[in-house]
Amino acid sequence: MPVDPVVRPAQARRAVERAVAARCRATRTRCDKDALGDALLVVSELTTNAIRHGGGVTGFRVDIVEPGVRVSVCDRSDQLPVACDPFDPAGRRRVGGRGWPIVCRLARDVRVSELPAGGKCISAVVALT
Repeated sequence: MPVDPVVRPAQARRAVERAVAARCRATRTRCDKDALGDALLVVSELTTNAIRHGGGVTGFRVDIVEPGVRVSVCDRSDQLPVACDPFDPAGRRRVGGRGWPIVCRLARDVRVSELPAGGKCISAVVALT
């Protein structure tokens, strides 16, 4: 379901919370707080990475897909996400670089698509059960 323009992680998290709550109401099922927490972390990482590395969020969508929630975050960059070594060449621990591995660990069906006008869109499904 399309949502109001999302440009910050907090807006993305609220959109996911609303979509999941609506699903739980509609199906009269209990919302799994741990699963919701995973979905919120994934959407936060994707939007933060779009801002830090992708030139900003250019598109956002949240859909309920059984048995989970799909979040899609688009940005201006053609660069594919990569997992960074947690240590620099001198052996010092790097700051950051953990977002993409978190997304890949918590989500399934993670897809990166090139956009026709440039940039990319990353979609990830997080199970809600």
